[in-house]
Amino acid sequence: MLPARTVWKGKEMATTVGMIGGTGPAGRALAARLAASGAEVLLGSRSAARGEEVAAEVRGRWPDRSLTLSGASNDEAARAGIVVLATPFDAAAETVAALADALAGRVVVSMVNALSRVGGELHALVPALGSVAATVQSVLPRSEVTAAFQHLPAKHLAALDRELRADVLVCASTARAADATGALVESVPGLRAVHAGSLASAGPVEALTAVLVNVNIRYRSHVAVRLEGLRAEGA
Repeated sequence: MLPARTVWKGKEMATTVGMIGGTGPAGRALAARLAASGAEVLLGSRSAARGEEVAAEVRGRWPDRSLTLSGASNDEAARAGIVVLATPFDAAAETVAALADALAGRVVVSMVNALSRVGGELHALVPALGSVAATVQSVLPRSEVTAAFQHLPAKHLAALDRELRADVLVCASTARAADATGALVESVPGLRAVHAGSLASAGPVEALTAVLVNVNIRYRSHVAVRLEGLRAEGA
């Protein structure tokens, strides 16, 4: 088993999590896992009705679990205690720009990857500012943007009866943002948050997702990132 809460021991998670553009496979999977771990999750979409439709699908898949998961508009999700961005990469900047006032002062966790399918594999795209997270930060100057969750296979996240065992690389430029993101990661049993540097490190972290997906395709697997030899901070 991975050691739990290595980096952000004792930090408390925000009471509510808003998922902007959370109705896609990765967004709904993370929303389900967070809700199963005790978070109150707002599954955001361009319309609250669509958000609730997907939330109801997730709740219906796990009728024996008390998932505090409800649909919302993206604007409502943007006002949660901590916000996760899960849109397609080509819609990320435009979506958050329209929500800049609601997101002011908040930590925004980007789980977005810029990927393109070429033939039988995925290629990583490099945005002008180096990463999707950096692009989002450029249009949200009053928010603290971090990058995390990109490498978790959506199928494993969505399967709530499956135990997770993975590290989540967190890129954050401030202690407050790192603490909030790390606490969110480690609220999920089996996940360990690892500070991978400032937002400047988000580009290679996002690009690594293409490599992992290609490995999964080739070997018909669901690999995740696990770092061996990591010691607790301050040890």
